[in-house]
Amino acid sequence: MKSNIKTVLKRYKALVDNFLRSYISKDTEIPETLRRAMEYSLMAGGKRIRPILCIVWSQIFGEVIENVLPFACGIELIHTYSLIHDDLPAMDDDDLRRGVPTNHKVFGEAIAILAGDALLTDSFYLMLSSNVDLDRVISALKEIIHAVGPRGMVGGQVMDMELTGTLKCNIDKLKKMHSLKTGVFIEACCTSGAYLAGASEKDISRARKYGKKIGLAFQIADDILDVIGDEQKIGKPVGSDQKQKKITYPSIVGLKKSKELGWDAVCKGIEALASYDGEHIVFLKELAKYIMERTE
Repeated sequence: MKSNIKTVLKRYKALVDNFLRSYISKDTEIPETLRRAMEYSLMAGGKRIRPILCIVWSQIFGEVIENVLPFACGIELIHTYSLIHDDLPAMDDDDLRRGVPTNHKVFGEAIAILAGDALLTDSFYLMLSSNVDLDRVISALKEIIHAVGPRGMVGGQVMDMELTGTLKCNIDKLKKMHSLKTGVFIEACCTSGAYLAGASEKDISRARKYGKKIGLAFQIADDILDVIGDEQKIGKPVGSDQKQKKITYPSIVGLKKSKELGWDAVCKGIEALASYDGEHIVFLKELAKYIMERTE
């Protein structure tokens, strides 16, 4: 099934990539330097897991891909903005992202900041362009905004910066930080897709549980890859977390326990799907496992 999950991921990824390429490559209203900086990071690769989750959860409840594709791609704009800003010297100060120089290394810090700002703000325009009932779009959008603002991703980044280099961190603080920085956004990708399709509150609750658990697994897997990953595959130097004295699951509980926690999260995420069946559910189950098995 591992090869099949990669095949399905590639199919969804192609849909997202084609939409994003069309969106950014010919927009003459954007100043050219800014447009190139936005496009550089937006089209630099990536698995597109977040927009794919939104699409698949909307499909489970009967929505058409074309109707939710703008919303899902808006999610990828937000993710790309966060990567550009995370890589800045004031944050993680990284030179490589996905195997190529980071945005600020190519365009300078000022343009990188503005490219991130542009992607974030334009994401809302894209999401509101979805061909779905407006009330559903607003409900989905509220999920995303909550997940990426001060109560979510931005707040988690602040916690990450404050905890870096300190010895005053336990597993509860680590879980809170990663939940805000990574988990809540992935959770919202799932629930937003369900909202776009008009799912019931019970169904949205199940989407939330699945997203919460695989979001945790995703972060744990990232932490593990920074210790034992292949630099050529992950696209950045292995050991950067340790070098920057970041708090990670391996640094707190070790590699063995980290893997156990990751697989426990995967199993609980799969449990949230017990009430459903069909090809999309099979995909979500295999995706949960793939997150912990991946090597890049």
